[in-house]
Amino acid sequence: MIRKLLNGDIDRVADIWLKTNLKAHYFISNQYWKSNYELVKEMMSQYEVYVFEADKMIQGFVGLNDKYIEGIFVSDEMQSCGIGKLLLDYVQDKKVSFRLNVYQKNARAISFYQREAFIIQCEGLDEATGEKEYTMLWKRK
Repeated sequence: MIRKLLNGDIDRVADIWLKTNLKAHYFISNQYWKSNYELVKEMMSQYEVYVFEADKMIQGFVGLNDKYIEGIFVSDEMQSCGIGKLLLDYVQDKKVSFRLNVYQKNARAISFYQREAFIIQCEGLDEATGEKEYTMLWKRK
């Protein structure tokens, strides 16, 4: 089931955020993610966040800032089970276009987004990490 984030969900969602980032972004210092953990928890309430819940346990979430996808995160044990696609489909029903940034070294995420009809719009540099990234765009047809 997909639903809006509740205040009581923030710890679980932030834990998924941290663990997923540590694994997917092995090329960025663990300290970078850990130092942003509390800030991310605070920002959760400012964004439009939807969680995927199964058996009363949150297994993934998507965060939106208007037409920008802050990220799609799925718990380690539930990755490659279709949850990311369900979350993306859910928010695509609500908007006509999205942008997002993805690190160039995160080939798995790039492949996922391209499979879901996102196109690479431009290349940039994430100043906070020094890593190259793509800005990707999706538009409803």
